[in-house]
Amino acid sequence: MTIDAATEYAQGNNSARPDPTLTPLSRRQAGRLVQLALSTATRLGLDLAYQGGAALVPADRSTDTPVLGLSNLARIVAQFDEDSWPVLVDEHFSQLLEQLRQGPPTPPTDPERELIQRLVPRDALPAGWTADRPDFLPGLLSVPSTTDDGIVTMFLEPADMGITWTDAERFGLANLRRLTDHVEHVQHEDLQVDFVTGTPFAASRALVLDTVLRESLHVDRAPHGVLAAVPARDTLMLHVIRDLSVIPALGLLLNVAARSHAHDPGPLSPEVFMVTPDFRWLPATTVSPDYTPLRLSRELETLTKVLAASDLPSRSL
Repeated sequence: MTIDAATEYAQGNNSARPDPTLTPLSRRQAGRLVQLALSTATRLGLDLAYQGGAALVPADRSTDTPVLGLSNLARIVAQFDEDSWPVLVDEHFSQLLEQLRQGPPTPPTDPERELIQRLVPRDALPAGWTADRPDFLPGLLSVPSTTDDGIVTMFLEPADMGITWTDAERFGLANLRRLTDHVEHVQHEDLQVDFVTGTPFAASRALVLDTVLRESLHVDRAPHGVLAAVPARDTLMLHVIRDLSVIPALGLLLNVAARSHAHDPGPLSPEVFMVTPDFRWLPATTVSPDYTPLRLSRELETLTKVLAASDLPSRSL
């Protein structure tokens, strides 16, 4: 078991400050997580070291010992009292090692029935595997995957299944549409925000937003579009635009999305988007050249003027 100065620093000065890598933990908490991870790895028979960053790496680089990431584990344990951390770390690593011992998953025998499309950060995948794939949203790709007992496996070589990327995406989207949403409707003053949560594919349902609106929110048509955010893999946030409450709704979504992206496992994007009635995804905000607070995007600002004009007759009564 090896630990270097990076971890010693995490346990020393500035221990209450946020850790720059293992968010949302403090430096002290990150140091404790690393110690727990190292001791658990040793007990499981792995000779790993922590050399900074967000992973345990082989102490002997010539071996085929796996690299074990810590980023999502940090986000998981942050939601619990520290007394629970040893059990959580043990369960996390034991599950990972069991998956590794079983070897790589085999491609699905029935891709048309089994594939489910999933949103994934581009920088979380090998560049050579995704270089020719377009973004669905900035930095986010749509990738075919399968799920088995809560374990999601992505397949980046559809040819291994005897199909094309086009077919894989078509199958994946069709099966994604068949999922059932858990929706929480949150009323805040005079506005409503809808949270789709509860499954590893909740955020990915943004890929089939028309189905979500129709079947889960019972909105056949949103003539002014919606605000949407996919901060983490388990969360899709929506506000159906009806009037000028879109402005406070945007503020609420920006706040919650930023917090979710910073704290929840599987971060995707902290941004809020404006989705047009024909389902084009556009930025809802823009950064000012002088880095003053965010401003409405040109498209959303134009929409608010339309909404304000349409509201004038009722306000004059």
